Amino acid sequence: MQQFLFASAQGNDAATLVGDCMEQIAELPAEANLGFLYATDQLADQLQAILTRLQHEIPAVQWVGTVGMGICSNFKEIYDRPALALMIGCFARDSFRILPNFAGDPAALAQELADWHRNQGFSFALLHGDPSNPQTASWLDGLADAETFDFINGGLTSSGSSNPQLAGGLTSGGISGVLFNEQVAISTDHTQGCSPIGPVHQVTRAERNIAFTLDQRPALEVMKQDVGEVLAKDLSRLGGYIFAALPIAESDTGDYLVRQLLGFDPERQLVAVGDMLEKQDRLMFCRRDGNTAQEDMQRMLERFSRRTGERQIRGGIYISCLGRGRYQFGENSEELEMIRQQLGDFPLVGFFANGEIYNGRLYGYTGVLTLFL
Repeated sequence: MQQFLFASAQGNDAATLVGDCMEQIAELPAEANLGFLYATDQLADQLQAILTRLQHEIPAVQWVGTVGMGICSNFKEIYDRPALALMIGCFARDSFRILPNFAGDPAALAQELADWHRNQGFSFALLHGDPSNPQTASWLDGLADAETFDFINGGLTSSGSSNPQLAGGLTSGGISGVLFNEQVAISTDHTQGCSPIGPVHQVTRAERNIAFTLDQRPALEVMKQDVGEVLAKDLSRLGGYIFAALPIAESDTGDYLVRQLLGFDPERQLVAVGDMLEKQDRLMFCRRDGNTAQEDMQRMLERFSRRTGERQIRGGIYISCLGRGRYQFGENSEELEMIRQQLGDFPLVGFFANGEIYNGRLYGYTGVLTLFL
């Protein structure tokens, strides 16, 4: 099948941005009907104008996307300046469905997914969520528990201002995106940006997000032992380097969810983490590590190579954590260049997110790659 179309532009004026993109698209197939658009957050207040211009230029195309504090523009990372990247594909008319914004009504979103799953027999969802809504994470947990989908990927908008999304029109405040059925061939995987230190512990006493004891021992005592003597003497050095990790039950790959360490109580030996904890949960500690992040990224890409074989990649969407990219891989788009070196040239768009969604779970410090074949 034909590869998707790609275009990108930089600047503040919506008309000029769209005009530049249209010039890069030599010929738009009549079957083109779905576009993915990611813009840096400097264009958040211009997103409606950009969408309006695109709808005028190519009315047959529906759009999904959001803004990020950095975006993936083919194999280049763009930060700190107004820019957009778009990708347009041709899909069978009945193979996808735009999911409008669901804000404050998770039951309606679950029902929408359940209806699609019942009618289609398969669903892959690409979702964008608003991080300013405190319910977003719990909604995703509810969707994962509902088992009304086959796979959900996506990410949370990252922005220094507003958090707009595109889902047919401009929206914000909730979760939106697009569903695909089995007519659309998709391959997906994710890569971690942290590596575990120490063993997996059992939570033996917890209240909300505070661990009192791990393995029947004071939680802070256990953490200090795992991080080592040097860091244990100065807990202020842990920020941005040491995290909590929650192993995923029944995962055959040792997968885990990374969560922030929010605070400590040295007197009571407590540890607060960025997620709810319950007795019998498992918890370990991990460190942010650029070398192991690159090694795990390479392992993911090698898995893709084995799966795709000689099949042409029509287009891809890469959603990576804000803490990866230039901070873990380097200033010259090295993270995206790894994808190109392993998988070759193909249209690629995406953004650096405030949380990444893979298989219905909200991750941190991960990269999530979705390929259309």
